[in-house]
Amino acid sequence: MTSFDVIYDRFLGKITDDMYQEWTKEETIADCRNILADAIPYFEFPRFAIYDYDENGFTADLTQEEINILAILMMRAWVQRQITSIENTRMKYSNADFKMTSQANHLAKLISLKDNISTEERHMQRLYRRRRRKEKDGSMESNWSVLIEKSALRDD
Repeated sequence: MTSFDVIYDRFLGKITDDMYQEWTKEETIADCRNILADAIPYFEFPRFAIYDYDENGFTADLTQEEINILAILMMRAWVQRQITSIENTRMKYSNADFKMTSQANHLAKLISLKDNISTEERHMQRLYRRRRRKEKDGSMESNWSVLIEKSALRDD
């Protein structure tokens, strides 16, 4: 079983948000739980039952790679929340007022950050899908051999 705390710790190690320093541990965990709930559906092809969890964590033992992917997906959800918050602020002010407060520049940087996180997240999931664990020793190998084997069968 992998505790949610392990995933939250990885996520919190990837971001900087003073808000979490002001909150109690319970408030931080509750927020992390909401962010993880937003992130879970974006894990495309997990090798574990991703919706099989209780209030403490996943019933499966996640690999470090799976924990990292979930943390990156949480970053994506967290940044989206920041963008949404700033876009709501922008709607309250005229364009001139919005530009004077430099919120527009901050929003542009957050959107760029979200795009970078999305690129990293897609890359990590592609790598994850391209590998499989060897039964003999538990090391990782490419699963491209499956394509080669299928191609060889067709040639016969």
